[in-house]
Parts: sequence; structure tokens; C-alpha cells
Amino acid sequence: MKRKRTAFVLAALLIVAAAGIYFYYGFLFKGARDIASEKADFNITATKLLEAYNEDPKKADALYLNKTIEITGAVTKETDSVITLENTVFCLFTQKIKEKHLDHKVSVKGKCIGYDELFQEVKLDQCTLNQPHN
Repeated sequence: MKRKRTAFVLAALLIVAAAGIYFYYGFLFKGARDIASEKADFNITATKLLEAYNEDPKKADALYLNKTIEITGAVTKETDSVITLENTVFCLFTQKIKEKHLDHKVSVKGKCIGYDELFQEVKLDQCTLNQPHN
């Protein structure tokens, strides 16, 4: 009888330990999102996105924060891995941008990480550039 009880307690402890490991690695540290392969939750222009944040930042955060969104607008600034649309949306890319798009209308998909009050810009990261518009 004592062996059965010991085996049962040992099996229960192993199950609890396995569940704890699964929770720790499988839930808390799940893989990063692949924004490039995700479908955009919202399609919006750069100026409309900024207007939404200026009108009600909490409501805009509830709608857009950590969501995959597609932004359309003219490129007003660009560096190797950053494009700014309409001087209002800062888009950080995971790779260097090979082609120049200054003063061209483009569509960018990325994850909204919030509004920067200091620079008065909406920030996106993990961005990808879609086909340029004319």
C-alpha cells in the first residue's frame, strides 16, 4: 500500500512539474509575432490615425495598440530602416529599405506600439512595405 501511495504522489508531482514547465515556456515565453504574415486588423491613412490619437488617446490605444495595421501615406522622411509617413507615423522596419520612396505614396503594414507625445507621432514597429502607390 505504501508503494502505491508513493508512486501516486510521485506521478502527481511529475504531472504538476510538466504542467509548470509547459506554462512557463509555452505560455509566458511564446514566440514573437510574425507581423509580415498577419492580416491587417485595420487599414487607415496616416493622417486619420494621428487624428484618432489626438481626439482620444485612450480610445485610439484600445483600438490600435499592439494590433497589425496597414497605413497609407506619402513618405516625408526616410533612413536605412525608418520611414515617416505624412510627418505623423514613424515606421521602424526589421530590415534595411533598399529603394528610396521619398515623396511617394506607400502602404506600410506594422504593429502599432503607441503614440509618442514628445514627437507627436504614432509609432509602428516590425514594418513591411507593400507595393508603392502612384
